[in-house]
Amino acid sequence: MAGKIPQDFINELLSRIDIINIIDAYVPLKKTGRNHKACCPFHDEKTPSFSVNQEKQFYYCFGCNANGTAITFLMEHLHMGFIEAIEDLAARAGMEVPRDAGNTSDANIQSKKLYELMELVNNFYLEQLENNKNSKTVHKYLHERNINKEVVTEFQLGYAPPGWDNIVSELGKSDESIKNLLSIGVIIENDRGGYYDRFRDRLIFPIRDQRNRVIGFGGRVLDDGVPKYLNSPETPIFQKGRELYGLSQARKALKNFNEIYIVEGYMDVIALAQYGIKNVVACLGTAATAEHLEKMFRITNKLVFCFDGDTAGKKAAWRALENSLKLLRNGRQVHFIFLPDNEDPDSFVRKNGKESFLSTKMLVPLSEFLFNSISQKINLEILEGRSEMINKTLPYLNKLPPDPYKDIIVKELSKITSYEINDIKNQLSKAIDLNSKTINKKNSSTKQEKGIEKIRWLIRCLLHQPKLALNVNVTNSLSSIESPGIVFLCEMIGFIKKNPDITLAGILENWRDTKFQKRLFELASDEDEFKEIGVTEEVFVDAINGLIVGNEKKFETFKTKKSPVELTEKEREKYREMQKTSEN
Repeated sequence: MAGKIPQDFINELLSRIDIINIIDAYVPLKKTGRNHKACCPFHDEKTPSFSVNQEKQFYYCFGCNANGTAITFLMEHLHMGFIEAIEDLAARAGMEVPRDAGNTSDANIQSKKLYELMELVNNFYLEQLENNKNSKTVHKYLHERNINKEVVTEFQLGYAPPGWDNIVSELGKSDESIKNLLSIGVIIENDRGGYYDRFRDRLIFPIRDQRNRVIGFGGRVLDDGVPKYLNSPETPIFQKGRELYGLSQARKALKNFNEIYIVEGYMDVIALAQYGIKNVVACLGTAATAEHLEKMFRITNKLVFCFDGDTAGKKAAWRALENSLKLLRNGRQVHFIFLPDNEDPDSFVRKNGKESFLSTKMLVPLSEFLFNSISQKINLEILEGRSEMINKTLPYLNKLPPDPYKDIIVKELSKITSYEINDIKNQLSKAIDLNSKTINKKNSSTKQEKGIEKIRWLIRCLLHQPKLALNVNVTNSLSSIESPGIVFLCEMIGFIKKNPDITLAGILENWRDTKFQKRLFELASDEDEFKEIGVTEEVFVDAINGLIVGNEKKFETFKTKKSPVELTEKEREKYREMQKTSEN
């Protein structure tokens, strides 16, 4: 459960505060029907799609899928930590946060130590850039790249001096500090049990998360050494697939984002910032992941990937395209910029100016890049070529979510191939059906899938109408059903019965920081289910009983066997379990 604060206190806190008042203080809300609406604070939009439900104490954006409770809003919008958000809400409600040492989370305490140590390491690198005699090379490099002091300060560039044990000597004065320095990846243990600095004689780029905490470092060598760039390893507080270099600085500099430019490296971000282009980020030595993209789409609906125009750049762009397809909905756009040979963003802006880089003439829409790439070696003048074009394009169209954008892409493919739109849609349907059959084969049975789906539906109902659980008895017949999710369903019913006035927000917060958190938020945010479900108690109880009856029918099929010999060992074991249940 959530950190060191008792869950009972969090439930009580959520019952006292009103999410409408919390959000309205930062984003003016307007009542429309049962909900309150506003333009989403997490992405740029002109038509309100951000909806807040007072009864459920939950918000959801139909544009970017941002969702959560009042606690989540403070964490996401004001970049507070979980504890900070609780303390802020408690102060508003006139409540005192319990400080029970017995409830303290060791993991939270350790994480706090690591963040604090990261700041100390960062301060060391900052001081070395200013005062170390060997930093002249770094200053010369920054001068040649035309990076001024203001940008150096904005991005807190530092310097790791030559030598093997500068960090070890400065900050590793105890066994615990050595252990923590190893944990954040700034020192390495050698084969003899000694330790040495990871970053040596390098320009240092501190990597910050959205709460502006240093979580890792990148280091650029200034001579012919290798590797040219060295990054922090994955640590308890740093995962490359989630973080974006420069996003913290961009959000600090800009209130609204028309688009975000994604470039390849640290210096690209800094060089463009030098020319006043602040809405720039870089992935950290990895292709843009779905998590990266979702994070950026919560800020803006338009992403622009900037790559070199060489083969490597085209390959990187193609990976970005593939990872983007399933996220293209609700007006989201992805574009590409391919720079001329031997150009990077810095050199291009220097030669051609800021306006040239920002010109829409530079943009290649995802659809154009998709069709041009696929058709490159296809002769569209002949029937065979057009058929090949369709067959090669369909797998990518299948990744697109149902959206007007998908329909437009289909129409464009129809124009390119002279193939009827409805025929393309039929081919897509066949491909989807074939894919579904493949998925079904991997499952143990269709009936089992239906059972799992019914349990998901029951959980959704409880999220949106918790009082449905109050008259449900968790019997042996229910808890003994062998299906994924049944144990959690029973646990959820029990939790609601202990907390009869709990809201959707309270349920979500009860399972924060558990393996169930992500799935529960997804179920709570289902666009159709976010609207009032309107399920009656009778329908809900019938669905519960349906699960039990279905399970009992399995028991009856075992009885039809002429002899226990006909049962497999697994069936015999299951029969004994069901027999015990029926006797109870």
